[in-house]
Amino acid sequence: MKPKQIKIINKEALYIKWDNEEEMTISLKYLRDECPCANCKGETILLKTYRPPKIVDHSPEMYKIEKIEPVGNYAIQIIWKDGHNTGIYSWEYLQKLNKDQKDGLKQNYQPLI
Repeated sequence: MKPKQIKIINKEALYIKWDNEEEMTISLKYLRDECPCANCKGETILLKTYRPPKIVDHSPEMYKIEKIEPVGNYAIQIIWKDGHNTGIYSWEYLQKLNKDQKDGLKQNYQPLI
């Protein structure tokens, strides 16, 4: 599936209408808290996994979107008003976030493994 329309609703949620006419809405807070970048989710290099500490200081700007840019035909990059811009949200990941948000799932911050 690919999006036909992406827009921000009331500065609180990201709305996506897919090419199969399905619609979904993800809160901007949930979208940012679940950012897929290595600084937010961590990464594994040479069998060592780094998990970043959970963000403690929240600024009001971190949940506001400055700009959304397409990444090829498979994702969007969100530039947040606090300057964070390294998260690339694939279509599949956005669909997963929509389901996880409905199920009440949050990112699991684990210590270094």
